[in-house]
Amino acid sequence: MSRRSFLSQLAAFPLVALAGFDSASGAQAPASAGNKKSLNIMMKSAWGSDDPTKAAFPFLHGMALAEAGHSVQIFLLGEAVGLMRKSLAEAVVPVGWPPLAQTLEKVAARKIPIFACGACSRARGVSETDLANYGAKYGNPTIFVGLVEWADRVITE
Repeated sequence: MSRRSFLSQLAAFPLVALAGFDSASGAQAPASAGNKKSLNIMMKSAWGSDDPTKAAFPFLHGMALAEAGHSVQIFLLGEAVGLMRKSLAEAVVPVGWPPLAQTLEKVAARKIPIFACGACSRARGVSETDLANYGAKYGNPTIFVGLVEWADRVITE
């Protein structure tokens, strides 16, 4: 008898797993708004103007996450720090998206903190004046570690 009970419970298991499955998209259905947890999310990127679409992702995704109610901070390093130069941001146009300068203006208006590696910035001639265009600041290893410790999730793009 206990074997039959176990087998009937086992047979129902796939139905329980499918309860949160969206068959139209093939993805797990999102949690209801009442169960939503606000996360601290660090976006990290080293993509520069050589790949405009990848360069734009931390800002586009950071905006989407902030609009969804999450706390977002962005840390740029390597070639990505050059994106803080207004002339370069205006020239970077990701495939299927508006020019990066428009997205950066929205990020700045939403007051999403952006940190650009100080050593990387100085090596590439990115000044504090460049950073100020988008409300960004120089970052350093201590700030980087602080962001990682603050974050519930670190997304590297």
